[in-house]
Amino acid sequence: MAVNTKNVASNKKAYHDYFIEDKYEAGIVLVGTEVKSIRQGKVNLKDSYINIKDGEAYVYGMHISPYEKGNIYNVDPLRVRKLLLNKREIRKLVGLVTLKGYSIIPLSLYLKNGLVKMEISVAKGKKNYDKRETIAKKDAERRMQQRQDY
Repeated sequence: MAVNTKNVASNKKAYHDYFIEDKYEAGIVLVGTEVKSIRQGKVNLKDSYINIKDGEAYVYGMHISPYEKGNIYNVDPLRVRKLLLNKREIRKLVGLVTLKGYSIIPLSLYLKNGLVKMEISVAKGKKNYDKRETIAKKDAERRMQQRQDY
């Protein structure tokens, strides 16, 4: 069976601010007209993060703009949304987060066979000098590529 995926939103800032360790795919609990807004691409993952509370994962700070034609069915755009993960995955995430400096952040939101999925990752925060080093590497690679194009 062919897998049909369409990327809706990605968190480019995550790759700049964190070292990505592990990646997981999670379903997300949505209500009302949120799916219609997501299909239109009106979602922002920039300042969102994931926290585990009472053995369940929740995403905080994800902004889904209200659907224009949704009137009374629209909900708070910044509300906390539950993620759907296996118990084993949640236990593994809890174990990694208790280590110093690790966070769980969303990387992208996409549609997979008509269902909204979120790619999340366990990440370690970068220091300023790490960010500068990454920028320098990308710049050097870009210059090398330009020299090869000539």
